[in-house]
Amino acid sequence: QVQLAESGGGSVQAGDSLRLSCAGSGRTFSSSAMGWFRQAPGKEREFVGAISWGGGIDYADSVKGRFTISRDNAKNTLYLQMSSLEPEDTAAYHCVAGPYISRYAHAYNYWGQGTQVTVSS
Repeated sequence: QVQLAESGGGSVQAGDSLRLSCAGSGRTFSSSAMGWFRQAPGKEREFVGAISWGGGIDYADSVKGRFTISRDNAKNTLYLQMSSLEPEDTAAYHCVAGPYISRYAHAYNYWGQGTQVTVSS
């Protein structure tokens, strides 16, 4: 199986930056996609961005231009560089893995436990 472990969350002020990491372990496939979803209390789970093994990327409009997703296949590690953070970015951020890039949660079959990002105005 595949296990995913996020790190790098914290409490910051609006305009600050954070870098999230997701370390994968266990068996995986070279064609697998990895990505990020976020969920705030009382709100639906929201797609953030995803990247394929070969480097194809999709971002949600709400983060495009502010967030950068990348991966190191040799380390089986996913990153999310977040800049110009806003209070609306406050959420638990979950790392996901699956067979292809999708904006829908059901496409991913592995989920991390999440790391909290809190942005104060």
